[in-house]
Amino acid sequence: MTESEIRKGLAGVVVDYTAVSKVNPDTNSLLYRGYPVQELAAKCSFEEVAYLLWHGELPDETQFRKFVETERAGRTLAPVVRSAIDELPLSAHPMDVCRTAVSVMGACHPLVEDSSPAANLAKAIDLFAAMPAVVAYDQRRRRGQDVVEPRDDLGYSANFLWMTFGEDPAAEVVEAFNVSMILYAEHSFNASTFTARVVTSTLSDLHSAVTAAIGALKGPLHGGANEAVMHTFDEIGIRPEETLEEAAVRAKAWMEDALAQKKKIMGFGHRVYKRGDSRVPTMKAALDKMIAHYGRPELLGLYNGLEQAMDEAKAIKPNLDYPTGPAYHLMGFDTPTFTPIFVASRITGWTAHIMEQVGSNSLIRPLSAYNGKEQRAL
Repeated sequence: MTESEIRKGLAGVVVDYTAVSKVNPDTNSLLYRGYPVQELAAKCSFEEVAYLLWHGELPDETQFRKFVETERAGRTLAPVVRSAIDELPLSAHPMDVCRTAVSVMGACHPLVEDSSPAANLAKAIDLFAAMPAVVAYDQRRRRGQDVVEPRDDLGYSANFLWMTFGEDPAAEVVEAFNVSMILYAEHSFNASTFTARVVTSTLSDLHSAVTAAIGALKGPLHGGANEAVMHTFDEIGIRPEETLEEAAVRAKAWMEDALAQKKKIMGFGHRVYKRGDSRVPTMKAALDKMIAHYGRPELLGLYNGLEQAMDEAKAIKPNLDYPTGPAYHLMGFDTPTFTPIFVASRITGWTAHIMEQVGSNSLIRPLSAYNGKEQRAL
């Protein structure tokens, strides 16, 4: 087999069909079940988008009401899950906490070995409902704060913020957070989704597949970029007293120096998009609203300076992680919590793909080209 026949990273290899999402090359838009994600983010709640990903259509009023009732009933973290989290050291990354929590939830779920469509949907909704409690509780315990119990009078995004910070969030913050959750929910056969489908193809259970997907998302080449963006901002130095222009000048100089040293800068570029990540304008608009809400123009200066320098030097555009990192920072999330928020969102896409894989399963088992020593005797 020649080098040209081997596709490292499966680049360019089409391995299966999916009806969950695609990037429309004509419009450069990410589509969920045919709907442009920017339209969903502008007009829908995250709960509606979750329903869409799982069922293929947006819910009517009756379907939505029933779905919301089910989700809100499952928001409280089970004592066994909370105890498992408490046993983990604070030195563990929050992604390790998410991975462990999902594994415990699976071990305790009454339908764990049932992979029928109804059982998998029930397990998906249970994970969707419980993950905000996992993420919120872990951030609070690291701060030495008591748990905040969920409320059933709040939508998904507002309740997530309530459990994390213990106060009623401003409507502008809820809206921006809702947008981020929708944008992160799904993206075809990315590394973590493909991991989930590989595990599912062995006829393993849904929780095992999601646990494996979290492990894949933990990697900085996939899900850790939103954290890395804030590390970049911190390295440059966030100075609230600066003007937008002053911050932009410092950021631009930092980027030019970093590129001269051939440093890898996270938050820019995407394997799928050739004309820029279609989700960025929507999330950038949400970030702009957060900057205005909190009165922090210096963050916009850092954002603009880095973006301009990268564009001038490499003509590489930002990806979704670039505006999302500073938006989560402004909302009050600790930087290590950023990727767990991604988990809470992507639970929807992962489980949609898991259910699709079960519906038309074939064991995923690629071949390899051997380049070791030929057969030899002892």
